[in-house]
Amino acid sequence: MRYLLILAVPVLLLGVALLLPTMQASTPASRAAPVAIAVDDAALAEHLAAAIRIATVSPTAELPNDAAFDAFAALLQTQYPRAHAALELDTVDKHGLLYRWPGSDAELAPVLLLAHQDVVPVEAAALPRWQHAPFSGDVSDGYIWGRGTLDNKGNLIAQLEAVEALLAQGYAPRRTLYFAYGYDEETGGVHGASEIAAVLEQRGVHALFGVDEGGAITQGVIKAVRAPIASIMTAEKGYVSFELLAHAAGGHSSMPPKVTAIGELARAITQLEAAPMPARLTAPVSGMLDALAPSLPFAQRLAIANRWLFATVLLHQLAQAPVTNALVRTTTAPTIFDAGVKDNVLPGEARAVVNFRLLPGDTIADVRAHVIAAINDPAITVRNDPQLSEEASPDEDAGGPGFAILRKTVEQIFPDAIVVPGLVVGATDLRHYADVMDARYNFTPGRLQADDLERIHGVDERVSVDEFANMVRFYRQLLQNVSAP
Repeated sequence: MRYLLILAVPVLLLGVALLLPTMQASTPASRAAPVAIAVDDAALAEHLAAAIRIATVSPTAELPNDAAFDAFAALLQTQYPRAHAALELDTVDKHGLLYRWPGSDAELAPVLLLAHQDVVPVEAAALPRWQHAPFSGDVSDGYIWGRGTLDNKGNLIAQLEAVEALLAQGYAPRRTLYFAYGYDEETGGVHGASEIAAVLEQRGVHALFGVDEGGAITQGVIKAVRAPIASIMTAEKGYVSFELLAHAAGGHSSMPPKVTAIGELARAITQLEAAPMPARLTAPVSGMLDALAPSLPFAQRLAIANRWLFATVLLHQLAQAPVTNALVRTTTAPTIFDAGVKDNVLPGEARAVVNFRLLPGDTIADVRAHVIAAINDPAITVRNDPQLSEEASPDEDAGGPGFAILRKTVEQIFPDAIVVPGLVVGATDLRHYADVMDARYNFTPGRLQADDLERIHGVDERVSVDEFANMVRFYRQLLQNVSAP
């Protein structure tokens, strides 16, 4: 019996060590009180619809699309006369728009709100599958339909609607507010956001924080959580694409060598896909898990609260689905494979492009070393274009003042939502502003269902009239919260 007691003590202590943090993880934090803001849903919907009808497809050297962006700027002037009378406006580069709403207290650091004017093109082959034409701006069945409703004119129009409404009430901010609207985000932001950021830096502007698209309020994406989840992203993954080249003697297909250029490159891609970069928990994802824990079943709370013991299990579970796998590792995605010109001719060269989205903490140099080691074939040339590469952002503190203001605003406008930090798995214009702000956050204040995620850059992009009205409410409250004492 004495020996059983001796064995029971460490078991009991281990149980207490596991259960105490689990019980703490089940206690929700206190929340801000809801705020009611009256808006004209129908008028707001028509204003966004008008913006959607202008096809501001991202410009290219061959198709600069100047007329569309000029028309869009003119529409903003017409729809928001108070904003254009009270705010300073600079046109940067060709079509970048930078608004400044001066605050009354010059000692307060400004806040920077971003959105982008451009949208992705629509594939001609997909047109028959659209219920409403991509640039119709139809308001039907409770939705505003068209390219840009979700990405990203919804944010832009909601912000200016909020400014216009506050000016109509006589509101004047204590903190200076900047609104930066690039026009080539979908092609890298090198002319829009990058040039606007350079102007801000030249003027000595340094914001308390910046906010751009990237997070959202989702429901049904995490099956175990019934409540809406408001993901305020505190970091952004990096971006790099490596070109892989294999060379071989060409010739007639009737006399092929043992290994062709295509076969050699295919082997390299197979090796690379079979060797993903290691999974690990970063600060934004750990914070997300901690915030979700009170809403999860006991077994999952136990694993989250005791990551020192269950980290391997957690990572394995998160890696099972593409959406959560992207949160825990640098992802590997072959996107282009190009070789050959005729069915009876052996190609002398085969080319592939593999895109990687870098987890914070992994560098482009790390990924390059991984690619070379995984392929393990000196005959394969590995190279990348530095102009099309971006390191991952540093992690922002979810306990900082910017996050606290955003959290408070979410709780006031979306009282049923759980606020969590997170990680942007794509890329946004916000990365260009790193030198002109203390902290960065990605968040779009609208509810998205699981199927809405497929509509972004896809068919039948739309936003509900109700959710667009909530976006305007959010920005009205946010613009006041950032100036609150």
